[in-house]
Amino acid sequence: MVSRILLINANRCSSPDPVFPLGLSHLNAALRRAGHETRLFDLLAEPQSVEEMLRHYQPDFVGISLRNVDNVLIRQQETYFAGLLTLSDTVRRAHPCTVVIGGSGFSIYPKKMLELSGADFGIQGEGEASLVALVAALRGGGEFASIPGLVYRRGRQIVANPQQPSGSQIGLEAADRPSAVADFYLTTSGMLNVQTQRGCGHACTYCAYPLIEGCLHRRRDPEAVAGEFEQLQAMGAKYAFVVDSVFNSSERHVAETCEAILRRRVKLNWGCFLRPQSLTLEMMRLMAQAGLTHIEFGSDSFCDTVLEQYTKRLAFDDIARSSQLARQAGIDHCHFLICGGPGETLQTLETSFQNSRHLAGSVVLAVVGMRIFPGTPLAQRAVRDGHITADADLLAPAYYFAAGLDEVSVFERLREFARRAPNWIVGDPPPGFANLVARLRRRGVVGPLWSYFAMLQRIAPQGAAEMTRAVPTA
Repeated sequence: MVSRILLINANRCSSPDPVFPLGLSHLNAALRRAGHETRLFDLLAEPQSVEEMLRHYQPDFVGISLRNVDNVLIRQQETYFAGLLTLSDTVRRAHPCTVVIGGSGFSIYPKKMLELSGADFGIQGEGEASLVALVAALRGGGEFASIPGLVYRRGRQIVANPQQPSGSQIGLEAADRPSAVADFYLTTSGMLNVQTQRGCGHACTYCAYPLIEGCLHRRRDPEAVAGEFEQLQAMGAKYAFVVDSVFNSSERHVAETCEAILRRRVKLNWGCFLRPQSLTLEMMRLMAQAGLTHIEFGSDSFCDTVLEQYTKRLAFDDIARSSQLARQAGIDHCHFLICGGPGETLQTLETSFQNSRHLAGSVVLAVVGMRIFPGTPLAQRAVRDGHITADADLLAPAYYFAAGLDEVSVFERLREFARRAPNWIVGDPPPGFANLVARLRRRGVVGPLWSYFAMLQRIAPQGAAEMTRAVPTA
């Protein structure tokens, strides 16, 4: 039975850039291929209200996606789930239909979010197959209680079924990125996005990726990925970001994907997250040839003691080697650090700073405090160390600091580093940063803004230093 389904992107965050709702596009693809009629509604992109859309479209089902719970910044804390709760209520009042919520943010807190939202159902993790199965069961009077990842009410109890990652992802067609939505993101940032695989087999102590996508890397067909790059170029994208947890999950995956892009003669710059380990100059040059211009390394620390406590399973030598290879290949790159977590001391912070001097050409983006997410090894450690109680729901942001450290002491030490090293960007964005981003986008600057900072560092070091010092101190 054909159903009419409205998919709503609940994200209202546009700083530093609005992010195209790629997850909803994959849901759109799955539902369309199952024969259903769909409409993607984006709260940032659409001029009309949700109520107007509901009255006009009259959907049988509404799917709402929550991408992020909060911004994970300790001094400019901003939460996003309240909008989801309000939106669910708005849908219910405007048009009687079945409401299903999902997305990566929902998947970290599935039972709590379903309870607070009042939605009928939720889906944690991958949603394509499960949402299609749920629609079929509800329209056909079938059984839904065994659907993987489904979150539902059974009497007064909320049940969350185990997830079952799919073997493959459905490729996207142009229709799965509706032009009315895509054009908004192309106009505001010039960027769209692609996913080449799901899952993360690494064990970083704080990371919720394995909870959302599973621990097994499930790689897409390289030709299908290259075809999507080609689609984005045809749509007018000037830049694409690969949203995988890490793109270099295997050397073969990197090589086959890049070679497929090159065979199609796609001329589109792109960026990705890379693990700073097991890289070669040949691999770097192949990625650069295929259009890679920006690398974001999830390094987390430049001190081996802390890397071990963070269960990164790599060393600073790996990080230094990866930076050297990126520099040799002519690729702009940055390192994300999380300062103050397990094992951190003032001395390990100093070690990270001194080691950063060996990363010529790198930008260092340092945040303070490690956000605690439920279900992670960090959450278990935080309970043992007395930071949180075992029953803490962690929906309100909580941060881990190692013994002897706190927010003030870590910020103070990092600001001291930044005064001596203008390639360090510390803490939350400075006042006026959003206006700077908007001006640069209007001038046609695409890609991550830390790269603009890197360029400024090369041509005007004093200007880069002024940007660093602009970070608020209170």
